Amino acid sequence: MKARLNLTIDNNLLENIKGYAQKQQTSVSELVENYFKIVTKPSKRKNVIDLIEKLEKPAIKETADLKELYYQDKSKKYGF
Repeated sequence: MKARLNLTIDNNLLENIKGYAQKQQTSVSELVENYFKIVTKPSKRKNVIDLIEKLEKPAIKETADLKELYYQDKSKKYGF
C-alpha cells in the first residue's frame, strides 16, 4: 500500500529533478522512494571473523615459537 507525502522544496530544484527523472525514465516519486529505501536500509553488521580474515597474513611459519619471536622482537626494539 502506498501513501501520499507532501514535500516542500525549492522550485528550481523541483524543475531540475523533474528533468533528471524524465531522463532516467522514472518519476520524482520513485526517485524519492528509492532514496528513502537506501537511507533507511539497516547497515550490514560485520562479523568479527570476517574482519579478521581480511587482515594481512603474517610471514611466520606455523611451527614457529611465538614466545621466542616475541622476545627476539622486543630485544631488537629496546636493544637488550
